[in-house]
Amino acid sequence: METVLWQTLAGTRGGPNRARILRALDNRPRNANQLAEDLDLAYNTVRHHLDVLEDNGVVTSSDADYGTIYLPSDRTRAHWDTVETVLSQLEA
Repeated sequence: METVLWQTLAGTRGGPNRARILRALDNRPRNANQLAEDLDLAYNTVRHHLDVLEDNGVVTSSDADYGTIYLPSDRTRAHWDTVETVLSQLEA
């Protein structure tokens, strides 16, 4: 999981936005529209990053079709120290 976190959050051009999304979801679960508004990002951009994060097991979502809520996965929570390390490197 550590490799996945480094790759998805720091290893690509979209990593910083994925890191911002993950940090926001750590504060409270949200849907894509709420994240787009809160982070001042385009809705389609947020959807793309959420798909990448979910495909890699970093976030999980509710099963609702409309207004799907996202939150960090249990695996991500178990490796939150790695998330904090990655985020601190990105903020430096």
